[in-house]
Amino acid sequence: MSGLRVEEQPDRLVVTLDRPEKRNAIDTDLIAALHEVCAELEAHPRMLLLTGGTDGIFAGGADIAQLRERGRLDALAAINSAAFARIRALPMPTVAAIDGPALGGGAELAYACDLRVCSARAVFGQPEVRLGILAGAGATHRLPALVGEALAKELLFTGRRVDAAEALRIGLVNRVVATPDELLPTAHGLIDEMAKGSALALRLTKLAVDAPTAAHPQLDLVSQAVLFADEEKHRRMTEFLDRRRGR
Repeated sequence: MSGLRVEEQPDRLVVTLDRPEKRNAIDTDLIAALHEVCAELEAHPRMLLLTGGTDGIFAGGADIAQLRERGRLDALAAINSAAFARIRALPMPTVAAIDGPALGGGAELAYACDLRVCSARAVFGQPEVRLGILAGAGATHRLPALVGEALAKELLFTGRRVDAAEALRIGLVNRVVATPDELLPTAHGLIDEMAKGSALALRLTKLAVDAPTAAHPQLDLVSQAVLFADEEKHRRMTEFLDRRRGR
């Protein structure tokens, strides 16, 4: 896939942004490749680990040369935001592993994932207003949900960058590791922990958490009804009770 390296594992897909000569800038070819990844994960649901690798860059933003030439119809076509929304809506949990800068569209790509792990040298920022545009690929609604409205507005209005320590403190990331060598093992470890659960329970939990408030509690009740009828629920609870009796 253009601009991506993809590694298939039984319970996850590891996708690495691979445009080092362009600081992993997000162009139309990369967006098309991300759509291919989404199509695969929609057809065969697995968890996703999305990373820029451990060479000190996650994604430096959208490809400015392409962005400069886009007109109003391109904006209405939702080129980047549609791909990021599709990532956000994937059936199984997604984890972004971020080493170095995640700026502009690169930050928005990270926000589209369910969880974020970063190295100590990670930096997040939304410089769009300084380029005469807005953060139109998800930051205006995902960032307030992550860090709160007031702080999100400050970051979007000023373009101020957030380092790894602040990102952890404000809830923008779930984990910070000291060195890049720890990044991917930590991200895989997080996925390993999730993989211990029922795949169907994970999928329905993500669906419930991402649903609008008005869908609750009805969605929770229907999802739980599906899980109560699942054979894996019976097996897991039986194993739990057997272990307790054994103790």
